[in-house]
Amino acid sequence: MDINSINIKTESHIVTPESFDVGSAVGVDKRYWFIAIVKNNTEKSAAQKLHKAGYDCFVATQKDVRVSRTGRRVSVDRVVITSAVFIYCTECERRIVVNEPYISRFLTNKAAASTVGGRPVATIPEVQIRNLRFMLGHSDTPVGLVDRTYGRGDRVRVIRGSLCGLEGEVLVSNEGQSELLVRLDILGCAKCAIDLVDVEPIR
Repeated sequence: MDINSINIKTESHIVTPESFDVGSAVGVDKRYWFIAIVKNNTEKSAAQKLHKAGYDCFVATQKDVRVSRTGRRVSVDRVVITSAVFIYCTECERRIVVNEPYISRFLTNKAAASTVGGRPVATIPEVQIRNLRFMLGHSDTPVGLVDRTYGRGDRVRVIRGSLCGLEGEVLVSNEGQSELLVRLDILGCAKCAIDLVDVEPIR
C-alpha cells in the first residue's frame, strides 16, 4: 500500500506529537516511533542512510519468493507500506531528520485537533510496532495494509503456527475468509489470512 494514499497534511516545524508529556523525565528526551515519508522506491536507501547516521529505523517489508524468467526461485523483500520509514527518535532529532534531502516530511495526525502550528506529528505506540514487525517476519501469507476503518472484531491470540503468541482481532468476510488484524492507529490495520483453528479468544 502507498502511504501517500492516506490523507496526509504537511507538517509545520513547530508542532509536536499530541502524546508528548512535557512534565515527564526531567532532562531526558523521550523517544517515539515517527513515520518519515520518502519518495516511492527509496524506502530502503533512506533507511540505510538513517542507520548510518545512528538512528533506529526500519522499513515494513516481507520476504517473498518469486520465480525468475529462468525458473529460478528468488527471495525478495517486498515493501508492504510504501513511501514510509519508521524511525525511533526524540522530537529534537526528528526536527533534524526532516531537513535531510531524502526525507519529504513526517506523517501528521489528521484526526487530532489542529493548532496554530498545524496538526501534531503522528506517533505509533511501541506495542503496535512490535506486533507489526512480528507479523511481517513470521506470517506465512502475504501481509497487507488497509487504511479504511474496520468494525471491532473478536479479540484473539494465535496459539499455533508461525504467528503463535501474536494478539489481534479476527474478522470473517462475507466470502468466509478469516483475517487477523493488527491495528496501527494512524495507518489503519495490518492484515493477513488466518485459520480460525489457530486462534483462541481473549477473555
